[in-house]
Amino acid sequence: MSYNEFVNRHNGPREEELPGMLKVIGAGSLDELIDKTVPQSIRLNYPLNIPDSMSEYEYLNHLRQLGARNKVCRSFIGQGYYGVAPLSVIIRNVLENPSWYTSYTPYQAEISQGRLEALLNFQTMIIDLTGMQIANASLLDEATAAAEAMIMMFNARSRAAVKAGASKFFVDEDVFIQTLDVLETRSEPLGIELVIGKYKEAVLDERFFGVFVQYPAASGQIRDYREFASKAHASGCLVGVAADLMSLSLLVPPGEWGADVVVGSNQRFGLPMSFGGPHAGFFATKDELKRSMPGRIIGVSVDVHGNTALRMALQTREQHIKRERATSNICTAQALLAIMSGMYAQYHGPEGLKVISRHIHTAASTLNKALKDMGLRQLNTSFFDTIRIELPPALPLMKLKDFAESKGYNFFYPDHKIVSITTDEITTLKDINEIVNIFAQAGGKKSRQVELFTEPDPLDDKFLRKSGFLEKPAFKRYHSETEMMRYIKMLERKDFSLTHCMIPLGSCTMKLNPATSMFAMTWPEFANIHPFAPRYQVEGYFRLMEELGTALKEITGFQAVSFQPNSGAAGEYAGLLVIREYHKSRNELHRNIVLIPSSAHGTNPASAVMAGMKVVVVECDEKGNISIDDLRKKAEENKDTLAAFMITYPSTHGVFEESVVEMTGIIHSCGGLVYMDGANMNAQVGLTSP
Repeated sequence: MSYNEFVNRHNGPREEELPGMLKVIGAGSLDELIDKTVPQSIRLNYPLNIPDSMSEYEYLNHLRQLGARNKVCRSFIGQGYYGVAPLSVIIRNVLENPSWYTSYTPYQAEISQGRLEALLNFQTMIIDLTGMQIANASLLDEATAAAEAMIMMFNARSRAAVKAGASKFFVDEDVFIQTLDVLETRSEPLGIELVIGKYKEAVLDERFFGVFVQYPAASGQIRDYREFASKAHASGCLVGVAADLMSLSLLVPPGEWGADVVVGSNQRFGLPMSFGGPHAGFFATKDELKRSMPGRIIGVSVDVHGNTALRMALQTREQHIKRERATSNICTAQALLAIMSGMYAQYHGPEGLKVISRHIHTAASTLNKALKDMGLRQLNTSFFDTIRIELPPALPLMKLKDFAESKGYNFFYPDHKIVSITTDEITTLKDINEIVNIFAQAGGKKSRQVELFTEPDPLDDKFLRKSGFLEKPAFKRYHSETEMMRYIKMLERKDFSLTHCMIPLGSCTMKLNPATSMFAMTWPEFANIHPFAPRYQVEGYFRLMEELGTALKEITGFQAVSFQPNSGAAGEYAGLLVIREYHKSRNELHRNIVLIPSSAHGTNPASAVMAGMKVVVVECDEKGNISIDDLRKKAEENKDTLAAFMITYPSTHGVFEESVVEMTGIIHSCGGLVYMDGANMNAQVGLTSP
């Protein structure tokens, strides 16, 4: 054994252990075991064409070389992604701690009390800041959370609304562009018609079931939506809001001006931008809608001894129980990042969050005054963190952009004559002076040094928060590093993870990420990159994706790879939409039946329904294998409308089913396509491929 080989450190038993293990299962060698396990008809007869393996030392050097190809600029782009000051006590004791990142989904509450408490704190934080009544334990990101809100509002329609054919959803045009894109993708398969326009001009009638706005708006403008919310409710619509969580320390929470559901991102709570993620999304709503909510919910219960205990609550809404009748396909979501953002709020407390929010607003106000003093016009009348500068004819946008980037600063450019600048918790006076100098030099003007932060532009009293938040003890006790460290360790000791023992559960969830592969997550050259950064600044990221994509294409035998899905369930949904588009391109959009084995993971049928398809269940035999006869029967019965067959391979109980080629042949002969769930893809690598 080469002790420097990465594979030998992280993959499987030692050489001297193999004979004993093989003897127990009745195989004379690994080759014999593979021959007995993987059908010969699907075996690869050639070695994978992938690069030679690296030692851990070589791999870290490779990552450093990739990181060096990224150019880290100071980002003032905003649009849902902001500079943050990650808390070292949380990075070291949670993000980089395998006790937190290797524990399994908390189905077994008795070995999960630590994480459950941390997630309950997260939910409490979201409820308090949004002014809502109930929140879940995180979603994947803000954009998909907005889509989940739209779907929940659609499913919550009254009988009268359903009978009237209410299928329109109004979205204000001043919503983050990535959210608009996801709403457009998610709405069409379900027959939801998006109507995008100015919220003040919206004409709502009985054909609408919901509305959606951004708070503050994507442009940075703070708007009073009270009248609009009342108008929407009077029309029978529910009101959805995407909110900046940090701003809610200062601004009236949506729950106090009429929101029915509030979503957003927790990125601002100590999570680096990381070229777009991952970050935890949040979802909060009214108590009356709780049974229509997506995602996990942590609740307070009582154990067999009568003691207070925590557990996952209202699970009958979820995919692992309701399957195709679930409220969503969402599964474990972003629990680790939700925990980190909840602890960020605990560490700072309510007063600390107010200080951070005021600093962000003060920095934007200081910059606003300095640029106005230079004669520039600023368009936002009320703002939290974002100002929009209208460029004079004498200052072309590209000239300013090129000059700013040469100085290491990125701004947002919504059109050819407007520059949007968003401040954050790490904005300094040096940043403000650099920005002022950029405008001055690019425009051929003189600038004055800004010596002090100015008094923030006063916000209208109607926008200011009067209600308290984060008043529970958990948010008032742990404001020193020592206290926070001890609290984290106390929670950690209540949990069971791979630091204790093997966990014989799950498949897709239980792949240990080696420390070396995670090491670079917090390096600035990867962590401090905005997803809207210019392409030339992210060559390292694109090279990384190119290397991984090339390897995945070789391993899977496919011709293209998408890295967009943020989870396995999101990957299922994306794959089914690809299949749907294939049939659409052939004028066969009527193909909407998906065959799914009864043994499949619950996300499979839930994803199919979200993609606008109908599920037909295929029976399994007494050993759990797919019944070929029933598959053939169901495929033939639905051959004119068959869209796809979803199969996990090896199966959810770990078997390489002999008849897999016959199964795919049956589906193809009936005009359908096959989606392979990659939960157990590790078992195929180098032996076979989809």
